[in-house]
Amino acid sequence: MKTPIDVAVTGAAGQISYSLLFRLASGELFGLEQPIVLRLLEITPALDRLHGVKMELNDCAYPLLQKVILTDDPRIAFKDVDYAFLVGARPRGPGMKRKDLLESNAEIFSGQGNALNEVAHRNVKVLITGNPANTNALITQKNAPDLSPTCFSAMSMLDHNRAIFQLAKKCGVRSKDVKNIIVWGNHSETQYPDLMHATVKGLSASTLVSDAWIENEFIPTVRHRGASVIEERGGISSAASAANAAIFQMRSWVFGTEASDWSDWVSMAVISDGSYGVEKGLFCSFPVQVSSSGLVSIVQDLDLDATSKARLKESVLELKEERKAIKHLL
Repeated sequence: MKTPIDVAVTGAAGQISYSLLFRLASGELFGLEQPIVLRLLEITPALDRLHGVKMELNDCAYPLLQKVILTDDPRIAFKDVDYAFLVGARPRGPGMKRKDLLESNAEIFSGQGNALNEVAHRNVKVLITGNPANTNALITQKNAPDLSPTCFSAMSMLDHNRAIFQLAKKCGVRSKDVKNIIVWGNHSETQYPDLMHATVKGLSASTLVSDAWIENEFIPTVRHRGASVIEERGGISSAASAANAAIFQMRSWVFGTEASDWSDWVSMAVISDGSYGVEKGLFCSFPVQVSSSGLVSIVQDLDLDATSKARLKESVLELKEERKAIKHLL
């Protein structure tokens, strides 16, 4: 059997993590021959609840799960980790301004960045899902200066999957028949789900759906899907679909997109190199390809019309505003 890998999950007693941990322990992400050690981080008051999660993990008797470590210390949680899912974040409370949310999360993710910098494996892959994910990724990366910026990514696969389903439903096909959707920008209501390069069973999506449907239904539905789920579920977030997207994105990052037969690329929020006019250093969602060795590259030279450029610019402006709000903490 292979040497166990160490996988850290923060906010490990929360809803998203509850949907994520059992799938990790089962081997769904890393394969049925790869044993893992789960290193679970929570705030001190939630450790009792996390202990209950550990009991359930143990009761599943997963053959690949070698050990479960519970802690409220990020330096223990991130010790020599190969992969980290930063799920835990402070949610936006009633009356809380966005600036206050950004600052409270900046304190969390700056501390976790420092810990990763000190103790994590030098080639660690860190996926930030806690919102605001793009700016939290920026904070984490800035506080881990000894790690390559390519060690960090923010999740946009949830938006990518949502966009795939909406197009597949409209065209009366299965999700696997949809390829090359793109989500540009921030994981927020300014994101731009783009169908310009998408295909459905090899046909251009733009020939199968109307501009009116894209503008009035597709884009608003994808942008507001999270809020819609919360409303329908009575205040409960889209935890299962978020956990699923985290697995999808990390799997693409670990094993690559080269061998994929379902898309030429995936959407990931990675640090910008200036592609498509996005300021260097921001974490922005792009179409990316990943080599079998895990090297991420932004897909180049895609055509964007004036409307697409304007929408990407709008989302990037929001990323800049978020960065400005927490600049003193970077």
